[in-house]
Amino acid sequence: MDRTDKYRLRIQNCVWTIIDVHSFINNEYEDEEFFSQFIGLEEAIEALDMSLISEGDILMVEQATNALLREFSAIFETGMFRPVYGHMLN
Repeated sequence: MDRTDKYRLRIQNCVWTIIDVHSFINNEYEDEEFFSQFIGLEEAIEALDMSLISEGDILMVEQATNALLREFSAIFETGMFRPVYGHMLN
């Protein structure tokens, strides 16, 4: 797997994780517009020229994803929702 494939995979993992968490929460609070924005983001990622992306760019996406997940963690820590994947993955 070359560098551009690895970068695309790392970005896709961030987006898919956010989509999974949102989909899980969305079962209670439907917001199709929000979900459709992530679908659009996923399509945009496919069109990205990964040769123009740096390791620093990827780290920023991963840090932003982690920050968002920390925000969501407060909701999950209340016990309102069970874990998204049934158990901790990482």
